Amino acid sequence: MTDETTPAPGPAPTAPHPSTTDAPHTAGTRTGAAGPIKGTAGSTTGATGPAAPRGADAAVPDWEKRFRAPRIGLPDWAEDAPDRSLFVSNATGTFELYTWDRATGKQRQATDRPKGTTDGTLSPDGQWIWWFSDTDGDEFGVWMRQPFEGGPDEPATPGLAPSYPGGLAIGRDGTAVVGCSTDEEGSTVHIARPGQTAVEIYRHRESAGVGDLSHDGSLIALEHTEHGDAMHSAIRVVRPDGSTVAELDDTNGGTEELGLAVMGFAPVDGDTRLLVGHQRRGRWEPMIWDPLTGVETALDIDLPGDVGADWYPDGSALLVEHEYQARSELWRYELGTPDRHDSPSPAATGTDSGDTAAAASATAPLSRVKTPAGTVSGATARPDGTVEFLWSSAAQPPEVRSTSGAVVLDPPGPKAPGSVPVRDIWVEGPGGRIHALVQQPAGDGPFPTVFDIHGGPTWHDSDAFASSPAAWVDHGFAVVRVNYRGSTGYGRAWTDALKHRVGLIELEDIAAVREWAVSSGLADPERLVLSGGSWGGYLTLLGLGTQPDAWAVGLAAVPVADYVTAYNDEMEALKAMDRTLMGGTPEEVPERFEASSPLTYVDAVRAPVYISAGVNDPRCPIQQVENYVQRLAGRGHPHEVYRYDAGHGSLVVEERIKQVRLELDFAQRHVMERG
Repeated sequence: MTDETTPAPGPAPTAPHPSTTDAPHTAGTRTGAAGPIKGTAGSTTGATGPAAPRGADAAVPDWEKRFRAPRIGLPDWAEDAPDRSLFVSNATGTFELYTWDRATGKQRQATDRPKGTTDGTLSPDGQWIWWFSDTDGDEFGVWMRQPFEGGPDEPATPGLAPSYPGGLAIGRDGTAVVGCSTDEEGSTVHIARPGQTAVEIYRHRESAGVGDLSHDGSLIALEHTEHGDAMHSAIRVVRPDGSTVAELDDTNGGTEELGLAVMGFAPVDGDTRLLVGHQRRGRWEPMIWDPLTGVETALDIDLPGDVGADWYPDGSALLVEHEYQARSELWRYELGTPDRHDSPSPAATGTDSGDTAAAASATAPLSRVKTPAGTVSGATARPDGTVEFLWSSAAQPPEVRSTSGAVVLDPPGPKAPGSVPVRDIWVEGPGGRIHALVQQPAGDGPFPTVFDIHGGPTWHDSDAFASSPAAWVDHGFAVVRVNYRGSTGYGRAWTDALKHRVGLIELEDIAAVREWAVSSGLADPERLVLSGGSWGGYLTLLGLGTQPDAWAVGLAAVPVADYVTAYNDEMEALKAMDRTLMGGTPEEVPERFEASSPLTYVDAVRAPVYISAGVNDPRCPIQQVENYVQRLAGRGHPHEVYRYDAGHGSLVVEERIKQVRLELDFAQRHVMERG
């Protein structure tokens, strides 16, 4: 489990996501209290991060310090009250939601639950915090709200039954558009007006969710997969009464693998333009669509790799997020007429007044917003034109920075120690060139080596700070992270290659990189560890059974272990994803589920196996893990299992440290004895 950048608050996601190390998504909470975090708006001083339990700081190893160091996510802010912000932090030792009034500097811990909370948002007027309340990380619950200044929580949508979240949009009159998903009902969307019972305006068995609500509240953008392809959504714009305004479907009724994504309505009253992500040129990139006129406007963004975008607050420009070869950067795209492109201020782009990129914006629509080399995990344009962004690299811990030059929020307490930088490796594989990121300790190889496999599968490892790989390096291991076929960031064809031979395709790429690692002298072939969380945990167990001679140890966190049982028990949105990946249900294509299930190969496993699993996990449910463990136990195979009371990962820092410590101990016992 490698991605750990603290998430920004926001409506709970509707699609599958990878398990993360420091801050996986879960939800919920009620009012609490905590000390403030230093910010540029002049917040008061106060609490520090959680104390290390082992006495003096000098006695605590660096790998634990990285997890315990206070973290913050990118602050969200209210559209009509931009001084009011909401952010996620682990300052108390558990990831929770915090408010921040930039005008006064006042900060307040808004949620306080034993298992933590990260899914929340602000109403446009900044008067209310909305947060999703589940039970112990099971992701099934209801939306709650509390006043920004503090006060009791109350149900935000009275009368709506608990569900998995399917997106949320809040209007300026207090009306909320709420997406829901349940096994029984499929996907539904409801309009909840203040003081009235919520009204259903959409229903379908396939996956769907709320994309956005127009500035004046007259249009609602929905993403849906009624055509049956859960990896490639279509967009429908409807009125609040549910009547259809327009449809945009690049799949042509499910016959073409081209997806669309809602990026947001223009933030200006009376402006019905919708920013849409599309894949028409083989990668993700934005365009503008007006659902009332049907006019589509292509954008001249000639950058390699995937491109996302969001509006500047006045609607005059777009903040472009560009991802390419495991790094990311920001650009500003002017939306003026062809003969008019006003130059943004130096503070808005982070440039000097004489910088050539800023000067170029006077004649071209695209200008660079300066960020350091590494990964931008989120960014937002402020009303004054500056941009705030969450940045890190493999060597440097995350910071929330601004193009004004300031650090936006500075967590109290000790800072996380840095780690070693990554280097890029490209290996020829059966489906094309494979990109991998490598970190290694000082000295000469070959090293014991961990193949740390990312989750998703539609995700990718990047040059971002991650405490788990850094811990392995501290203990003398090299770490290799492979962006196998199925990963995002390398074009649509690379992502969509993951079909029908699920799991086996990814493992072919991992095997090619493993061969390079051994032949190059980096990795000791007798001390190779296959490790990962979520989809990475699934690939770990599948790899141990299909490549039994290749691995010395396997470490699988929250994995899919028995694909058929996992399908039957998992949340409905993941059932739809599995039907797309496999081409049907277990009853329709049993041979594909069998070929892709780790349980099929459990008797071939030779390496010792360590598994950790959350007992409330709706994505990789516990029973299918137990089925696999019983088979290991039945043949007397060496294995250990750690079960914890949470969902798809933990938001509690000490729990996460415990899990990593167990993984380190298990690997060292079984790998180092072979060295």
